[in-house]
Amino acid sequence: MKRQIITIDEEKCNGCRNCIPGCPEGALQVIDGKARLISDLFCDGLGACIGHCPTGAMTIEIREAEPYDEKQVMRESIAKGGPNVIAAHLRHLQEHKEEGYLQQALEYLAEEGIANPLESAPAPTEKPAAGHAHGGGGCPGSRTLDFSAKTGAAVSPSSGESALRQWPIQLHLVSPQAPYFKGADLLLAADCAAFAVGNFHDRFMTGKGLAIACPKLDSEMEIYVEKLAMMIDTANINTITVAIMEVPCCGGLLSIVNEALLKSSRKVPVKKVVISLQGETLSQAWM
Repeated sequence: MKRQIITIDEEKCNGCRNCIPGCPEGALQVIDGKARLISDLFCDGLGACIGHCPTGAMTIEIREAEPYDEKQVMRESIAKGGPNVIAAHLRHLQEHKEEGYLQQALEYLAEEGIANPLESAPAPTEKPAAGHAHGGGGCPGSRTLDFSAKTGAAVSPSSGESALRQWPIQLHLVSPQAPYFKGADLLLAADCAAFAVGNFHDRFMTGKGLAIACPKLDSEMEIYVEKLAMMIDTANINTITVAIMEVPCCGGLLSIVNEALLKSSRKVPVKKVVISLQGETLSQAWM
C-alpha cells in the first residue's frame, strides 16, 4: 500500500542524531555517520523527527510501504525500551492526536500486563524542541494544526469569522492521516474558488475538512490521486464536495477525485459544484 514515509537525503545528513529522540518507535538509527530509516513498518509517517533536523535532510514522501502496525511496533521496539520509551511513544501519539494508534498501544499494554507509565508519572515539564509539532516537511507552515474545537457549527456571512478547521490546506502539504480528516466531510476546492465567492466560508467550508489544488498549474497529480485514495480508505472520509470554477481546466480536479475512487476500496458520495467567474453557483449535483 502507499503511505507517508520519512525519506533522508544522505548528502545533507551530518549524523548529528537530533532526529533520534523524535522517533520513539525506533524507526531511525545513525549508521556509518548517517541517519537511516531501518524499518518502513515502524515509521508512522507523522514526521516528529523532521523538526529536529538542522540540515533539512528529512522529508515525508508517499510511496509503497508495509502498513504501519502499532501493536507490532509496541511488541518489537517500544516495550523493550522500558517505561521511559513507552511514555515517550504514548506522548508522541497524544501530541499528534492519533487516538486510534494510542488506543491500540494501550490495548497492547493491557494485554501484556504492562503498566501505563503515563498513569504513574507526570508529563515532562520542559517545552518540546522548536519545530517539533508539525505534519510534514521542515517548514513550520506545513505543521498539522487542528482548529475544529474553536470553530463554531456555523459561520455568519457578516461575522467575518473563519470556518477553517485545520492547517495546512494545500493538497501537496496535507496529511491524509491527519485526525481532522477522519470520518469528515471533505471540501476539495480549486485555488481560485475562494477568491471568486464572497462568502465562501459560510457557503462551502462550515463543518468540512479542506484541501485546495489547481489541476492546471500544480505538478505531480499522481500524488493528489494517492492522497485522496488514502483519505477515502484509511481516514474513512464521509463525503467529498468538489468546488471548481467554470473554466475548462478546472474540470481536472473532478478527474483526480474519480481516479482516487477507482483506486480505493470504499465508495463515497461526491458532489460537484461549478462556480462562475463572478462567484455565482452555476450548478451543483451529487455525482
